[in-house]
Amino acid sequence: MPDSIDARRSSNAQQVGIPAAQLRVVVTLGFCGLVSAADNWFVSPALPAIANTLAVAPTAAAIILTAYLLPYGALQPVCGRIGDGVGRLRLLRIIVLGLCVGTLLCAIAPSLATLVAARVITGCFAAGIISVSQAFVGDVVGSEQRAGAVGILMGITFTGQGLSAGLGGILTDFMGWRAAFAAFGVLAFVAWLGLFTLREVSGSSSATEPEGASASSENPVFDFFRDAMRIFFGQHRAVFLLACTTGLLYLGTYGLMGTFLSETCGLTSTQAGLVMMLYGVFCLAGGSISGRLGSGHKLGHVIAIGEVSGIVSAASLLISALTCSWIPALIAAACLGLGYILVQPTLVTLSMEADPAQAGLCTGLVGFAVFACGGVGSTLGTLILGVAGYPALWAIAAVCLLVQLMVSRHVLKA
Repeated sequence: MPDSIDARRSSNAQQVGIPAAQLRVVVTLGFCGLVSAADNWFVSPALPAIANTLAVAPTAAAIILTAYLLPYGALQPVCGRIGDGVGRLRLLRIIVLGLCVGTLLCAIAPSLATLVAARVITGCFAAGIISVSQAFVGDVVGSEQRAGAVGILMGITFTGQGLSAGLGGILTDFMGWRAAFAAFGVLAFVAWLGLFTLREVSGSSSATEPEGASASSENPVFDFFRDAMRIFFGQHRAVFLLACTTGLLYLGTYGLMGTFLSETCGLTSTQAGLVMMLYGVFCLAGGSISGRLGSGHKLGHVIAIGEVSGIVSAASLLISALTCSWIPALIAAACLGLGYILVQPTLVTLSMEADPAQAGLCTGLVGFAVFACGGVGSTLGTLILGVAGYPALWAIAAVCLLVQLMVSRHVLKA
C-alpha cells in the first residue's frame, strides 16, 4: 500500500467543522441513501410474513435480499462512471425516481417470482445512489473534511437500514408487508423531490485525464472495464478486497438476523425489527465520530476498531443462539452497526485516492464489492444455516471477522 494510506494524517490534525451549506447537501443525499438502504433491509424482519403470504419457506424467501443486493452492488461502478461523465445530480434524480417506481411495484407483486423480479429492477435503479452521492460529497467538501462528511452521509444512510427494520416490522404486523413497500415507495418520492433543492457542482464530472489511463479505445464498454480493473487491482487493491469481505460478513450477517430472531428467539416482526433498530442508532452514532477518530489516527486504525466491534457482534449472536435469548442480540445489533459504519465509509475515503479524477468509479467499485458480496453472504449464510444451524453460522462469522482484522492490520498497517 502507498505511503498515503500508511500515514493519513499528522497526530495534531483536527477535524474541521463542515459549513452549513455543505452539511445540507450531505443530509439531503443522506436521506436518499437512507431510503435506498431502508428499502432493502426492512425486508429482513418481514421475511416470515412475506413467506407466509406467498406460501414459501422463510429460507426460500431470503432470495429477495439477494435479488436486490446483487444488482445494487454490481451496477454501482457503472453508475459511478456514468455520473463522472453526465453529472452526478442529474443521474441521482433519475435513479431515485426509478427506486420509487420499483418499490411500488413490489407492493403489488402477486408471487415470489414476480417479487424477485421487481426487487431486481429496484436494485438496478438504486445501485448508484450511495456511490454517486459519495462522489458528489467529495466534490462539495474539502479533502480535510471528506472523511467526516462521508461518515455522516453513511451514518444517515444506514440509520435507515436499522430504523427501517423497526418501522417495517410494525407496518408488517399491523398493515402487512405490502403496505410497508408502499410506505417506502412514498419516502423515495419525497427523497426525489429533495434532490431538486440541490445544484450540480461545477466540475463534478471528470474533466481531467484519469490517473494512469491510456488513450480511449472508442469502445466505452472496454474503457469502463479497463479502468475498473486497473483501479480495483492496482496499488490500492487491498482497499477493494477488504470491501468484499466487509460486505460478505457484515451485510451477510445483518440480512439473516431478522429470521434468526423470529425462528430461534420467538420474536414477532415488530419485536425483531425493534431489536435491529439498534443497528441504525449505532450507525448514526458511529458516522458522527468516524471523522474525529480518523483525524488523529491512521484510517486503518478506524477500520480495526470497526472490525473488533464486528467480532463482538458475531460472538453475541452465538450466545443468543445457544441460549435462545434475544437479549445478547441487542449487543449484536449495536456492535454490528458501529463496526460497519467505521469500516465501510473509511474504505470509501481511501478508495478515492486510487484515481481522484474518477472518484465516482472508485466509490462505485467499493459499493460493488460491499453490496454484491453482501448478497453472496446472505446466500452462503442460508446454505450454512441449512447444514449446521445458527450456532455454527455465527461462530464461522466470528472467526472470519477475526481473520479480516488480522489481514487489515497487516495491509493497512493500522
